[in-house]
Amino acid sequence: MSTDQNGKSFFPDPSEALRQIAQNPDAYARYLADFQRVLLDMQSTLRILQQEVRVHCRNTRVEGDKWGQALLRSIPVEKSLHDVLKDLKDVCSGLEKSAHKRYSHDEKVRETKKHRKEKLEIKAQRNSQTLPPATENPGGQGAQSRREGYDDAASIYDLRRRESA
Repeated sequence: MSTDQNGKSFFPDPSEALRQIAQNPDAYARYLADFQRVLLDMQSTLRILQQEVRVHCRNTRVEGDKWGQALLRSIPVEKSLHDVLKDLKDVCSGLEKSAHKRYSHDEKVRETKKHRKEKLEIKAQRNSQTLPPATENPGGQGAQSRREGYDDAASIYDLRRRESA
């Protein structure tokens, strides 16, 4: 948290700063980038430590060791550091992914607003148009122009004398 020279917080509510960061995608990305920098520094330091531990543990031999016993003793230590490094890498990529998803969320909100506004405009245009008066069937004489037997049935139970397929 940011504080002034007297040690008091700039914000009366400690979560106010995080609330403001959450509302701004640029501030959110910068905040997560700061975390990512710290984690990447930690990751590089742990890689060096992993190499030094590997050299030390594999070269620590006890009198009477057979070939490969020092290596077998060092594997759990190396594996634990390897797992920590893998987790740090996953956390860093997760932070980066979260920043991208925050930007895409704001884009989606803007697109949704725009899409809804367009729909309302189209709906208003449709409602403002008047319907033209209905015209009579110019090509035929009422029932004679219809194809007999095909337009009558509304369901398979209305087929009367016709056979179904």
